[in-house]
This record gives sequence, C-alpha cells and structure tokens, in this order.
Amino acid sequence: MKKASIPVSADGSVRLAAVSDTHSQPHPATATRLAEIAPDAILHAGDIGDLAVLDELASIAPVYAVRGNIDTRARDLPDALVLDIASAAPLRILLTHIAVYGPKLRAPVARMAKAEGATLVVCGHSHVPFIGVDRGITMFNPGSIGPRRFTLPIVFGTVDITPFGVKLAHVDVETGARWLPP
Repeated sequence: MKKASIPVSADGSVRLAAVSDTHSQPHPATATRLAEIAPDAILHAGDIGDLAVLDELASIAPVYAVRGNIDTRARDLPDALVLDIASAAPLRILLTHIAVYGPKLRAPVARMAKAEGATLVVCGHSHVPFIGVDRGITMFNPGSIGPRRFTLPIVFGTVDITPFGVKLAHVDVETGARWLPP
C-alpha cells in the first residue's frame, strides 16, 4: 500500500480540498474556487482523464491522486493511497476511487481501511456528493468537478482538520457557496 504524509501548520490544522471525476474537463471555475479556499493539499479520488489536470491542480496546492476506472494511462498512480495527517487529532485517510455501494462501504474497502487504521475513506466514481458512516468508518465522496452528469451538482469537498476534530463539507463550484443536499 502506498503511503504519504501531509504536513500540518504550526497550530496543528490542515485544510484539504477533495475532488474527483474530472474526466479531463474540470469546470472552468474550479481553479478559482480552489484558490479561494487555499487548501494545503488537494486529494483527487480518480477518473482524472487527461493527466494535465493534475498539473493544473498542482499549481494551487500539492496533489495526492489515485487512479480511477478510466485512468488507463495513469500507470504511476496507485489504486489506493493512505494519507497520514499528524495533527493533535491524528487522522489516517484511505483515498481510492470506488469505495461505496449506495450508503455502505464495499467489503474489500472496509477491510483495507481497517487493516490500515484509516478512519476516513475519500472516494469518487458515482459523482454523488456524500458523507456517511459505515462500520465505524467515515465515507466522503466529494462529488464531481467534471462535466455535469444527469442533474447532479458540480461540487468538491473540503476536509478541515484541527486539534478539535475533522469537519467535512461540499462547495458548489459554480457559486462558491457551501452545498447541501436538497
């Protein structure tokens, strides 16, 4: 399993942006919206498409990415990545593309998360923004910042880690406002 550590600020906090399913065409407002929130790092949960997307994101913040099911040319990217956040409230994240089936973790992903000690799984694939808990593991799908699929919103996620805990949220790429399910 590939692993990486994300540094925290002097006060023990870190802000992550989570994106997924760009399919080579991130929404034109993506860079502006990400810059507005000033993340310390960006997590890409797969279905990148053209790998130049990662270079564009890296101009905003360091990028940690996994391969999605369309990323056949991304041989250097792992299918799953474990990220450690060494804050006062340490957090271990499992980043992977396909992790949930409806509101539940897929059994192999739950086993992998538990084996790695991850308490948060960040995933993509469905394009559906989602926050839930299954088997004691928090699941976070940031939605999609790529081309609109059906009537789904174009959103990304934020993961704010402080010494007091973790806060997950979604941001509407088109408006910059916090996105909540209807």
